[in-house]
Amino acid sequence: MNRIRSILIVVALILILSLYFFPKVSVNEQNQFSSDLTTQSDSSISQSNQRVLPLRILRKINKLNISSFSDLENKKNATFVDSLVNLYRKQGFFDSVAWFTGRVSDELKTTESELIAGNAYYDAFTFATEKVMQQEFAAKTREYLGKVIETNPKNLEAKSKMAMTYMSSNTPMKGVAMLKEVVKKDSTNEFAIFNLGMLSLQSGQYEKSIEWMKKLTPENKNYIHAQFLLGVSYMKSGETNEAIRQFEKVKKIDKNPEVQATVDSYLQELK
Repeated sequence: MNRIRSILIVVALILILSLYFFPKVSVNEQNQFSSDLTTQSDSSISQSNQRVLPLRILRKINKLNISSFSDLENKKNATFVDSLVNLYRKQGFFDSVAWFTGRVSDELKTTESELIAGNAYYDAFTFATEKVMQQEFAAKTREYLGKVIETNPKNLEAKSKMAMTYMSSNTPMKGVAMLKEVVKKDSTNEFAIFNLGMLSLQSGQYEKSIEWMKKLTPENKNYIHAQFLLGVSYMKSGETNEAIRQFEKVKKIDKNPEVQATVDSYLQELK
């Protein structure tokens, strides 16, 4: 426990020092202190170089600094990095979240820390807008989640996320095959089913998309998204009446104004 706490404190202190010397810190500016921590540059931390942390967030970090480091033997110190990472996550700095959790995992070398880092890099991969960064985050996701799967081959969530990273690689069908392996082992796996449906829709395989989306039930958290994509699949496949019925169904179950407006635009096109 003391070793873990020491690692977390060192990582947190590096960040605090960097934030102290810069009133507003962009993710790109963290390259300077990150290069002092590692022997090679990590370009993944520069994805959000056009955004900066608001002053109110820096004040929260300073407050955490005071409360967490007043007594280094306090058990709360071990949770400091988690609090700090959560602040970055709330601000949408997913690359920074991934960078810090990755560094902690490299030190701890535990399955738990590897899973946290892998999930963080997957989030960064999902939100990345530049292809180069997508590929880099995808590779990092596979690195960490691959270790998790080696330890626990039954972790289907890790395998599904790892599969999705191949969509930005030269071997996208490898990812599709992995998702199908997940469904073979768990016929109700929502994540794999939804993404197989979405990938089928994107590739113009509308009948397959319809088949996959129909498998999701109201108990699934992605149900409303699947219902909407089911409507799109019907529309793309030329099944106009089914598409209209499906979009009307979506309007009844989701009153979100943005969803309503989007569905209305499709209905206007169909009628």
